[in-house]
Amino acid sequence: MFLIAVTSCPTGIAHTYMAAEALETAAREAGHEIVVETQGAGGAVRVSQADLDRADAVILAADVEVRDKHRFTGLPTVVSGVKRGISDPAGLIREAEAAARAGVRTSTATSTVPGAAAAPATKVEAGGSVGSRVRQWLMTGVSYMIPFVAAGGIMIALGFMLARIAGGDQGAVEVTQIPVTDLIAGFDPTSGMEWAALLFQGGVAAFGFLVAVLAGFIAYAIADRPGLAPGFVAGALSGVVGAGFLGGLVGGFVAGFLALGISRLRVPKAVASLMPVVVTPLLATFATTVVMLLVIGRPLASVQTGLTDGLDSLSGGSIAVLGVVLGLMMAFDMGGPVNKTAYVFATGGLTASAIADSSAALTVMAVVMAAGMTPPLGLALATVVRKHLFTEAERENGKAAWLLGASFITEGAIPFAAADPLRVIPSIMVGSGVTGGLVAAFGSKLAAPHGGIWVTPLISGIPGYLVAVVVGTLVTAALVVVSKSLGRGRQAVRTADEELALVA
Repeated sequence: MFLIAVTSCPTGIAHTYMAAEALETAAREAGHEIVVETQGAGGAVRVSQADLDRADAVILAADVEVRDKHRFTGLPTVVSGVKRGISDPAGLIREAEAAARAGVRTSTATSTVPGAAAAPATKVEAGGSVGSRVRQWLMTGVSYMIPFVAAGGIMIALGFMLARIAGGDQGAVEVTQIPVTDLIAGFDPTSGMEWAALLFQGGVAAFGFLVAVLAGFIAYAIADRPGLAPGFVAGALSGVVGAGFLGGLVGGFVAGFLALGISRLRVPKAVASLMPVVVTPLLATFATTVVMLLVIGRPLASVQTGLTDGLDSLSGGSIAVLGVVLGLMMAFDMGGPVNKTAYVFATGGLTASAIADSSAALTVMAVVMAAGMTPPLGLALATVVRKHLFTEAERENGKAAWLLGASFITEGAIPFAAADPLRVIPSIMVGSGVTGGLVAAFGSKLAAPHGGIWVTPLISGIPGYLVAVVVGTLVTAALVVVSKSLGRGRQAVRTADEELALVA
């Protein structure tokens, strides 16, 4: 058979490509041809019309809305989340085979116009539980926020690094005092400080969108396009009242539900056509403004200030305990809701002022990144030191896990955890917990929200950070090897007992 698959995850980074590779392998082993379209952060290379014409079935393994889904109308289609594409690709291939043989024709179109413009991607399952939908709304906002965090954080960190080189110990302070108007009026390309100021100002500008983008796309996930305007306004007003990241998060939900409620009102037909583009955004934006400024703004600002002050007051053993907890969370579900909660907590503290002041929020970011690197690295090491404990497929996954772990893609551990969760998950949690605690104890700091080993020059306290990653990797590998060896020994005893029973 000739199959087509589309894979896509909220961030478009790890799960998208891991699911594509797993489906390609499973299809090949089943004797089928497959073409996979990955709709990731870098866009998509669309399957050709020739492939569509000869396709027997389609697999849509996605956690966000598949772009241009109308292309697959009429083809037998199997729909699942992207994680199943990683954990059970063979099952999806079998379901596609069955759908093709049964000739099940499904309509997957979201548009009847070929080539219709794709909307921003999101997928919120109407039939899902309340908790599931809240997570999906939140992750839609986070997925669109991450590029701004990455660009802004790295540019600011590079600006400070260059300022220290060009201006000495006070360079990182002086670079923040260079007015933008001076750069515009008389930029000196031979001045290291002015290049540093250029990086700093660009990063600050990117950071200026963080809360608005978070709130805007949470509201969009809830109410579709009518939620965008009130959502962005909620994020902007959160900055005005000083509620920061927390205000944007709450404001996004408020704006989304207000827009959703207004859009569902029954109105005369003459007004109905104006609702989505004029009436709903107008009324929802006004209502959001009232709620943010007069009702919840100040209380949220107080909570945000308390959280920031509490984090900055942590030191010694208390911040090490926080590091252990965050490390455990990063490894628990390897890119799932618990992992993302820890990651959002870390990135939410990355503000221009936090970076300028080198606050404890930067230690939290360093903890989360280091703890997210060790699960794939530890498993990769385990496949090298005890090859016989792993299948051929796991050893191949181990080769890829080196790069995934080094790049802070915790999802590289998923294939191992899916195959042996009771041994692998506790092992990687302990390793990540150790790493998180050590990074916090060493006081390493990091302003970049992603990149893994590739952003090492931006880390403050590099030796301690690297020691923590190495120790966590070794702990993870040792625990995986020991637990798998014990399990293998018990299995051997059971097998011997069974053989004796048969002889008897």
